Amino acid sequence: MLNQVTLIGRLTKDPELMFTNSGVAYVKFFLAVQRPFKNNEGVNDVDFIPCTIWRKRAENTANYCRKGSLVSVTGRIQIRQFMNKDEVKVFITEVVVEDLSFLKLESNRRQQEQKEAKTHQPS
Repeated sequence: MLNQVTLIGRLTKDPELMFTNSGVAYVKFFLAVQRPFKNNEGVNDVDFIPCTIWRKRAENTANYCRKGSLVSVTGRIQIRQFMNKDEVKVFITEVVVEDLSFLKLESNRRQQEQKEAKTHQPS
């Protein structure tokens, strides 16, 4: 059996590092992934895919990514279920991220912008 997904998209907000009761680090985030085709209005729709990343990778995500960061994630689809307060069964589908790659670090972009600003300043 194979359960593997790879996505490239942008984080919808700054990641927030959280910890379980037993002290395990995790980050939950939504990844905005553009569809590869245009809709009837000629625009590419975007899917907002819920993701969770754990442990050291979660810490790195929280430290180095911000809203709009372009990342690649590889992981597996997981479906969980629980009963809500109204005793209705709720299903949650998410990607459990096993690997996250920074495709464009914000700090690199800021450094490049600073270099460009310095080269365009009059002497």
